[in-house]
Amino acid sequence: MRIAVVGAGYVGLTAAVCFARQGHDVSCHDVDARLIERLARRELPIYEPGLDLNTGTGAGEGTLDFTHSASDCVTGADIVFLAVGTPSGPRGQIDLSHVISAARAVAKALRPGAVIAIKSTVVAGTCRRIRHIVGEERRRLDFSVASNPEFLREGSAVKDFMEPDRVVIGTDDRRSRALLEELYRPQKRCGVKMICTSTINAELIKYAANAFLALKVGFINEVADLCEKTGGDILAVATGIGLDHRVGIPFLQPGPGFGGSCFPKDTRALVATGRKHGAPQILVETLIGRNEERKAALARRIISQASLKRGDVVAVLGLAFKANTDDVRESAALTIIPRLQKAGLKVRVHDPKAMDNASRHLERVQWAETPYDAARDASAVIILTEWDDYKRVKMERLAALMAGRYVFDYRNLLEPRKVTEQGLTYIGLGRPSVSGVRPAGSGALSLLDQRVAAPRTE
Repeated sequence: MRIAVVGAGYVGLTAAVCFARQGHDVSCHDVDARLIERLARRELPIYEPGLDLNTGTGAGEGTLDFTHSASDCVTGADIVFLAVGTPSGPRGQIDLSHVISAARAVAKALRPGAVIAIKSTVVAGTCRRIRHIVGEERRRLDFSVASNPEFLREGSAVKDFMEPDRVVIGTDDRRSRALLEELYRPQKRCGVKMICTSTINAELIKYAANAFLALKVGFINEVADLCEKTGGDILAVATGIGLDHRVGIPFLQPGPGFGGSCFPKDTRALVATGRKHGAPQILVETLIGRNEERKAALARRIISQASLKRGDVVAVLGLAFKANTDDVRESAALTIIPRLQKAGLKVRVHDPKAMDNASRHLERVQWAETPYDAARDASAVIILTEWDDYKRVKMERLAALMAGRYVFDYRNLLEPRKVTEQGLTYIGLGRPSVSGVRPAGSGALSLLDQRVAAPRTE
């Protein structure tokens, strides 16, 4: 097929690459001229494992090109995917201006019988609104508008595209449904479930799915707090819950609060939509507040439990909102670090991929080339992102560099015993805190004290 992708951000770029890899001829356009120039030179603007702009050169593969012209991109296309941004407004409502502008731009070059498929996350009723807008631009044109939401996870987007849990196709006519079913036939042949429904239902599925996953994250974080108060271990509790097939283990790992481009924005949009239509989403609204409160509470916990004072150095490991991405949007680090600085602490940071992006949001931090450089003379080390780099860190070397004795593992990434054997105090989430001390006058390190000290969750 001839595929056009309008929007070369995270979603659009992944879709363009993967469609080309499946043998389609793909053209990608974005209003950001400098971005298109970089992509035309095969330079990736984001870090995403497996994303390769040199696709389309192998036998049986399609082609992939990038263009400054929306008309050139769309001309002759069977399906035009809109994958532009839908930023949040001040009350959580979604700004559809980019989607509307893109629809008007593609309308001029749309061929008869083409399908506009919206991959952007949009509120219920958007496809029908776009159908009306394009119809006004081209009154006699025979075309269709469909919803084809993406469910990509940053860090595994290519795999999620090629091997998804399901493909959701929202259409209001048979022609667009048949065309999209044909496009996703490779996934269907591999056993992927395909859900064909209305555009309204497809739009709601995207928001409801993300809100439900965010609720799981919020729920397990609260259970982790309860574990700390009662002496329980969230790892055992989460496993016991997750092995119930009705629940599932994914998204039952406690952390410092969810972030990224989807969960915060989509939960706020669902709340705003509920208010607009007189159907308040109380659970999700509460979740949003609790998620932000959690980040602030964890910053206070660091200061109080480590007895930190003005001028002390703390090392923050991890700036991205999750591992395997350089995305820092609404990451816990962007909330916690300024609060630590406000308390008079000096903050030194490290992240394998996200430091460039974080530098646009953080001030007065010291940038470290390695986790060890970050930990030098630090009173406390704080892990905020679950990078494998931090899981493999040599605790003996880290402990020797530190001035203090506290390791706050807010991803439960480390084995507490390996931390305490170096004379450090381990503080995770939803599990007992464990303290280790060095024997006086001995070069050997042994575990002398192992006690439950439930962190405060103020």
